[in-house]
Amino acid sequence: MDYIALSDQAVRQNIDALTVFTEFVRVQALAAGYAGGMYWKRHAAREYLVKTAPNNRQQRLGLRTPESELIFQEFMRRKRELEERLASLRLALREAERLNKALKVGRVPTLVVSLLHTLEKARLGEFFTVVGTHALYAYEAAAGVRILPGALATRDVDLLWDARKRVQFMTELERLDTSILGVLQRVDATFERKEGQLETAINAKGFEVDFLRRQPVDDDPHPFRFSANEDDLWPVQAVRAAVLTSAPQFEQVVTAANGQMALMRTVSPQTFVAFKRWMAAQVEQRAPFKRQRDLKQAQIVQDLLDANLLT
Repeated sequence: MDYIALSDQAVRQNIDALTVFTEFVRVQALAAGYAGGMYWKRHAAREYLVKTAPNNRQQRLGLRTPESELIFQEFMRRKRELEERLASLRLALREAERLNKALKVGRVPTLVVSLLHTLEKARLGEFFTVVGTHALYAYEAAAGVRILPGALATRDVDLLWDARKRVQFMTELERLDTSILGVLQRVDATFERKEGQLETAINAKGFEVDFLRRQPVDDDPHPFRFSANEDDLWPVQAVRAAVLTSAPQFEQVVTAANGQMALMRTVSPQTFVAFKRWMAAQVEQRAPFKRQRDLKQAQIVQDLLDANLLT
């Protein structure tokens, strides 16, 4: 067997931690809608209800009336309620992370979990799919097993950018007023674009993040740089990446060795198996040892599917 089952204790902790994490994310999203505040502003002889945003922008909602009084009261009540719930959940999440680490629930590289968390926080997570070896962490977490280390050895993570959502992506990145490289530097300030590889960011420890894209379809821009920043990254066309872009997605909360959790978006296990087998058989320029690893990884995921540990 190329995988072993997690201990019962670790499985129970994983279930409990997942419950806390899921609720924290849900409430955090609700609380984002109540960011900023409301107050009454007097102008001449009248008072107006004003909504403030986190960036200090203001929106006048109307004159002070019984209806606007109710809007103000409901907003403040709900904002306070969500902030209190979020504070409680934040404490529960810290405890869950501590227990995750103590019971060795996860072993995803901490940098990868931090990257996924940062992309989600920036509202960019939906535009990127983890492909390649790191997808195995999502499958093993869902199956409640540990895949043997040999199949997971890698010093880079591949992120497939969804060109179909280009307009929405560019809007979000403009809102952030940064580049994708800038987002990576929030995770690790030593990330920089790798010399000679415009699609790759590398940090001071040699860990790489590779950005891929499908070959141009219809009005896909080509070439394409994520932002106007001259140092930003250019996702590289990958063979048959269109298959992965349109494949069913598989979402799973994964856990780092330090106990922290993040949502990983990857392709369905069935797609992973088919793609890895295709790479091993059809990509002539692929090194023999990589072909062997492709087949090994495909067989491991197929075994998990056959054992009904994945669907």
